[in-house]
Amino acid sequence: MLGCFPKMRGILPTFCLVLGLAFSTQANLILHDDSFQPDHILRVTAQNYSQACMDRYSVLVNGSSPGPELRLQEGKVSWIRVYNDMEDSNVTMHWHGLSAFAAPFSDGTPMASQWPIAPGHFFDAEVRPEIGYAGTYFYHSHVGFQGVTAVGPLIVEPADPSPFEYDEERVILLSDFFAKTDDVIEEGLTSSNFTWSGETGAVLVNGQGRLATNATGACSLAAISVEPGKTYRLRFIGATALSFVSLALEGHNLFEIIEADGHYTKPVKTDYLQISSGQRYSVLLKAKTEEELQQAESRQFYFQITTLGRPAVLTTFAVLEYSSPTATDLKTVPATPPLPVANVTYGWMDYALESYFPDTDFPTAAEVTRRIVINVHQNISTHTVWLQSGYDWMETFPKSPYLVDLYQGNLDLDASYKRAIESGLGFDNLTRLYPAQINEVLEIVWQNQGAVNNGGLENHPFHGHGRHYYDIGGGDGLYNPEENEKRLNGTHPVIRDTSVLYSYRKKTTPLAPSGWRAWRIRVTNAGVWMMHCHILQHMVMGMQTVFAFGDQEAVMAQSGPIEGGYLVYGGSAYGNSTYSPLVQHFF
Repeated sequence: MLGCFPKMRGILPTFCLVLGLAFSTQANLILHDDSFQPDHILRVTAQNYSQACMDRYSVLVNGSSPGPELRLQEGKVSWIRVYNDMEDSNVTMHWHGLSAFAAPFSDGTPMASQWPIAPGHFFDAEVRPEIGYAGTYFYHSHVGFQGVTAVGPLIVEPADPSPFEYDEERVILLSDFFAKTDDVIEEGLTSSNFTWSGETGAVLVNGQGRLATNATGACSLAAISVEPGKTYRLRFIGATALSFVSLALEGHNLFEIIEADGHYTKPVKTDYLQISSGQRYSVLLKAKTEEELQQAESRQFYFQITTLGRPAVLTTFAVLEYSSPTATDLKTVPATPPLPVANVTYGWMDYALESYFPDTDFPTAAEVTRRIVINVHQNISTHTVWLQSGYDWMETFPKSPYLVDLYQGNLDLDASYKRAIESGLGFDNLTRLYPAQINEVLEIVWQNQGAVNNGGLENHPFHGHGRHYYDIGGGDGLYNPEENEKRLNGTHPVIRDTSVLYSYRKKTTPLAPSGWRAWRIRVTNAGVWMMHCHILQHMVMGMQTVFAFGDQEAVMAQSGPIEGGYLVYGGSAYGNSTYSPLVQHFF
């Protein structure tokens, strides 16, 4: 069967697709025929699409970017059908920040946890947000560079009332615009003749914006409409491909952070946000009263968005608008930014954000069974790659997904774990896995290093799939566990799924340590989980890491036996125009 699988972007021959039907059984399966109605339908296409007054061939969800907003209920199963209507590309859909440990083939990570959705096929994802995970998320394709446009907001509504009072909410999704197409960018990044994607042309808000920021233009800025005197929950989603931004709002009082990455936090006041790719924050904003507006010069105010840590600073805008007898001007941006242009605040909100609800499960240093230090740096040889502990990981490395191999008995995690321990790094270079056993407590340290060739450094937003981790902070130089334990004293680390490994400087001596980020994780959710930099360019260039939690027995005990249609590319768990899929209901 392995010989049937072509390049990730290729079309699988028809005979390989139907072979999956031979594995089907009727045990614990439900035929998702015309009588089955999914809760949400996403159709993925590739076509010309206009953003920032530029036409670009892009991967879209339901014909737009961003795609439709999904609303799921905490603790309730939702079925999301994803159609791949493209003719020559695979796709997956990842529910960013939501754990899929009990429905392992719904995580959306190709060649790690599942086969991608073949052209002309569809997949029904079973998603049940855990209790305690009400908050702000998003979905995106996890194939190549598709996630730059194949993206949309996902909101998990609470089973119980929110601990915070507000009148209404607004979703503000940030994304990047690149003039080059996905194929051109991927080819340039992975070629021996390395070609950079170029910097982002614009940071878009809810898909709107424009390239030029110092004059009037045909493209409208995004408008966030509010009414005087109301309190709003603003849900910010960092769905950028590359951009790490600072965001502030002209003429208003402080933001009050109440959520980070899907978890309520104790309120923290701030006059700006730093949002990396993959991160989400909710803030409360008190709108101006009508009396305050009458004293103001305008009824519209600028959100000012500044890119951080890049060779050139890009400042873009959106508009907060109050109802007015005259139309809001969405064509003009200020010739001079109304707010100071921001720089990176290293360690922003580290040790400051705390969980709103009491948390007794935080692992202490004494409980840590292993510390895994993952050195991160760039290397230029025949190709330009990003390495973790000396290795890159790309979708083309495994011949079939790790989770599929695990269920088919082709991956011996006991042997992999033994090799990883013997390596002294916790890493098995044969499988390129970081294996761990159930009930271990891991301290995972991401250690930034200067590039091999020139000492260059960058900021990296690291995202963990599976259950969220405790972020225990970051700092300059080399990680010192004793010193960090002193900094943790009296704090209550928040649970996150994306946090920033800072560079602290642009260059250093090659391989010299320059910044670290540390997490603690209780290994309870068996499965194969990606942990990777969320910058799409870096992912394409190998900045992905795969953890395997538990052995074959632990995975099967958690999810039960798997029907064979999930184990074959284009198998019977993936429907198409000629047959309905046989789907396991895990919950």
